[in-house]
Amino acid sequence: MSELRIFDVLHPERGAQIILDHAAIAGELASIGVRFEFWQASQALSTEASQEDVLAAYAGDVARLNAEYGFKSVDVVSLRADHPQKEAMRAKFLSEHTHDDFEVRFFVDGQGMFYLHEGGKVYAVLCTQGDLISVPSGVTHWFDMGEQPNFKCIRFFTVPEGWVGHFTGSGVEQSIPRLDELV
Repeated sequence: MSELRIFDVLHPERGAQIILDHAAIAGELASIGVRFEFWQASQALSTEASQEDVLAAYAGDVARLNAEYGFKSVDVVSLRADHPQKEAMRAKFLSEHTHDDFEVRFFVDGQGMFYLHEGGKVYAVLCTQGDLISVPSGVTHWFDMGEQPNFKCIRFFTVPEGWVGHFTGSGVEQSIPRLDELV
C-alpha cells in the first residue's frame, strides 16, 4: 500500500504527517511538482515476467508517457534480496542528489521509498505495485530499496546515458528514517 510521510527537516524526531489515500498523496506531491499515478497491467504478470512481457502489459501507459516526455529509452530493472551486489547498489542511491533529467519509475512489483527534499520538508513516498513517480529535474531526493530489496520497475530516460546523479553532500538523508525503519 502506498504511503506518504512528511517530515520537517529541522525536527524529524517529531515524527511525520502520514497520508495513505492515493489521491491525497498525488495531490500533496503535485504541490511540489512531482507526478504520482496508479497504473494497472492489461494482463496478469508473474514475478519472473520478462522485460518484453512487462512492457507489453503496460504498453498504453508507457506510450502515453513516451509521447508526453519524449523518452529515448525505457527498460525494466529488477532487484531481489539474493543479488550479490545489493548493498553497493543500495548505497549508490542513499545519498541526496539531483538530476538534469526527470527520474521516472513505475513499480511493477515490490516496493521502494523515494525521499524528496523540498521547502524545508522531506516527503518520504513508499511506492508499491502500480505506482508511478516522476521526480522533475533539479528536485533533491534519494531512494532506499531497503536491506532486502524486492522490486521490479520500468525506468524511463530522456538522455542516452541514463541515470546521472549530482550529489549534494547536504547529509540531510542521515536524519530521516530509512525504509526498513518506516515499514
